[in-house]
This record gives sequence, C-alpha cells and structure tokens, in this order.
Amino acid sequence: MRKPLIDSQVFKQRRDLLAKSMEKNSALVVPAHPELIRNNDVHHPYRQSTNMFYLTGFEEAESVLVFVPDSDKPATLFVRKKDPLKETWDGFLYGVDGAKEAFQVDQTFPIDDLEAELPKLLAERSLLYFSQNHDPDFDQTMNGILKRVRALRGRSGEGNLPIHDSYPLIGEQRLIKSEFEQGELRKACKISSEAHIEVIKATRPGINERALHGLFIKEIMQRGAAREGYGTIVATGNNAVTLHYVFNDCDLQDGDVLLIDAGAEYHYYTGDITRSYPVNGEFTGAQRDLYQAVLQVQKDIIEMIQPGVKFNELQDQTYEKLLDALLQLKILKGDREALLKENAQRKYYPHGVSHYLGSDVHDSGTRKVNGEFRPLEAGMCFTVEPGLYVAANDETAPAEFRGIGIRIEDNILVTPTGHENMTQSCPKEVDDLESLIGSGSDIWAGTVS
Repeated sequence: MRKPLIDSQVFKQRRDLLAKSMEKNSALVVPAHPELIRNNDVHHPYRQSTNMFYLTGFEEAESVLVFVPDSDKPATLFVRKKDPLKETWDGFLYGVDGAKEAFQVDQTFPIDDLEAELPKLLAERSLLYFSQNHDPDFDQTMNGILKRVRALRGRSGEGNLPIHDSYPLIGEQRLIKSEFEQGELRKACKISSEAHIEVIKATRPGINERALHGLFIKEIMQRGAAREGYGTIVATGNNAVTLHYVFNDCDLQDGDVLLIDAGAEYHYYTGDITRSYPVNGEFTGAQRDLYQAVLQVQKDIIEMIQPGVKFNELQDQTYEKLLDALLQLKILKGDREALLKENAQRKYYPHGVSHYLGSDVHDSGTRKVNGEFRPLEAGMCFTVEPGLYVAANDETAPAEFRGIGIRIEDNILVTPTGHENMTQSCPKEVDDLESLIGSGSDIWAGTVS
C-alpha cells in the first residue's frame, strides 16, 4: 500500500484558493500526463503532470481531475480501476475507492467512464478551463466530450462551451510560493547543493562526464530526491559553450574548466544550480579572470533583488555589467554605448539571467501583467544565472579565453524585506572551490586508465 507524498489537505487548500480566481459557474479539467513508450513495451519513467499533482497529489497515469467549485461535489477524480494482473506487473494502483479515501476528493469514477460522466459534470457550466495542444489524444477525447455537452444543452441557444486556457489560471497561483512550498524548495535546494559538493570533491582529470552525472544522481537519491529536476548538463572544456549540452560522454582533461548544471527534484519541487570550476583544482589566470567577472555580476544582480524591483531591470543590469566585463577583459573592443545598443554582449551571453523556479525547473507564471513587466513579490522564486561562453574557434577573442564556458547559478526566494539565496551552501568562491575540487576519497580508483 502506497501513501500520498504530501498531506492531502495541502491540495484541498490549493483548490479552494484556485476557486477564488475562477469565473462563476465554471469548471476546470486537468488530465494526467500520458505514458510514453521508450522502446517496444517499455515505458519511460513516469512523472505526473505538474498541474495535476499540484491540485491533487495524485501520481498515477490515466487520471483526470474535474474541479467545479460551486457544485455540491467540487473535486472529481477519474482513475484506473484496481487490477490485480496489472498490479502484478506494474505495481500498486489506488483504484476508485482508494483514491477517494487517500486524496480526499469528493467523488471518483473509473477512467473508462470519463466520456459518459464528464459531459454531465460540464453540461450546466458556462465556462471551461482546459489547456489544449499538450496531448493530442486527450484533445481528441475532449472534443468528443464537448460535442456531448453541446447535445445535452439541447436548443438552449448557448452553443459550444467556451474554453479558457487553464495554464495561466493555475500558473498565477503557482507563482507565489506558500510557506509550505518554500520549505519544500529549500529541501530540494539543500539536496542539490550537497550533491554538487560531492561531485566537486570527486572531480579530477580523466573522469568521464557521464560518471559525474551518475554520481550526482546517486547523491540526490540517497538524500530523498525521486529524480533529477531536468536533464543534467556535465560539460568539460569547449562543451560548456553549448548551453544545453546533452551528451555527457567526454573525458575531463587537465586544464579544462568543467560546467555542471544539475538539480534535484524533491516532492515535485526542484533545485537548479550551476557551478563552473577547473578540473585539476587550480584556475589559470585567464580562467580566474573570466570566472571572477561572472561571479561579480551574479553577486550584484542577487543584491538587487527585493519586492518592487522588475524583471527587466535585472536583465538590463546583467547585460550592462557583462558588457563591461567583456570590455575589461578585451574580449570585446569598441565604444561601450554602441556595443550595448547592438547587443554585442549576446555573442558571449545569449540567454536570460533568470527563470521562475518551483515544481517545474522553468516554472509557471508571467513576466508581464497588462503589458508591463511585473514587480517582484515576496514568495516568488527564480534563478540568477549570468555566464560568459567563449567558443574554441572564436578567433576574435584572446586565445587564453577560448574554449571556456562559465555559468554560475543560484536559486533565489524573494522575501518581504529582500531575498534569500536557497543555494548559498554550494561553494562558488575561487578559494573555496580550489580547496574542494578533488578532495574526496578516490572513488574512481581502478576505473581511470
């Protein structure tokens, strides 16, 4: 018998809060993620849709939440029936009765009854919140259900049930983290930080990127994380100038800088940390200069964070400060204002300084409200991740900087009076890194030629 990860009252409170943002006489439909085939009859590891988990805590595939706040039974779950044969092969299922009891919803039905029962739940509603174009198969199912809803309305003249995208509705609520969510994020960040430290300690020339990736997974899982929050990037040398490097299969070379971007997912909340450091434990002069330039920019941007500051201010300041660093390092040359106007810094820094963080690594929420950049509010969580990436074949850059990619990323919570760096415990000062790199016991003994 499995148990819910989190007290089901948490999810009821979230639904009650969401009801305040929904239009009168509306309904919300949130399906689970589909299962995806890896090969033949073997599936990829399943991870529930974030919105489904956020509102129910239910982790099984082939499930649907229907939420009708102003009805006598607001929360309905459609789930798989108990099936002893399937459970023999694939494991425990809550079933119809078990799901109702464990997740404190108002009623449950077998998922096989969706097309018969859902039209009845929607027939008297004046608006439906549902996000289309995420799962074509479920979209097709919903199209059939909505035809039945229209038929049930008869000659009322109401026509098709209007549909609003549910993602902005739920995303706006997810943007501001509750005290409970802040605690879960701190745990995810703590696990991520501790795992990064162990990887730094195990780093040395000759190790393969994949081995460090595997070590990170080991460290987060033994601390209670269910999985990575996203695909880990372990990029040595020039690999680090590829922003979403995915291969993780090269050997670390003496003299390289290693960039590792990795985070743990704990109870559907994720950390997202990037650290960059020399494989052999000692920065060269050029590596140190590039690293310190990025680190200072990151510190300056983090220091700006407090309620009322706007996201575009953080981005604009990042661009200006990185441009100044590039000029000081003579990677760029020319008139500062002209270079800034033409966004010359984007050659070496082509991404943004921040994204929301929470249950998804690129979490829900809008940057603008009514066309204007929104001010930061207490409870928002996001990354701060400036970087500089100089490709090995960039003949316009000084030779000593070529083939180096530096990114430094921390996870910041906006507080009522300022900010909290939830990944502060993961070292990033030059001296701290140099003393830590390769300092662990040689777990690779006998594995490196």
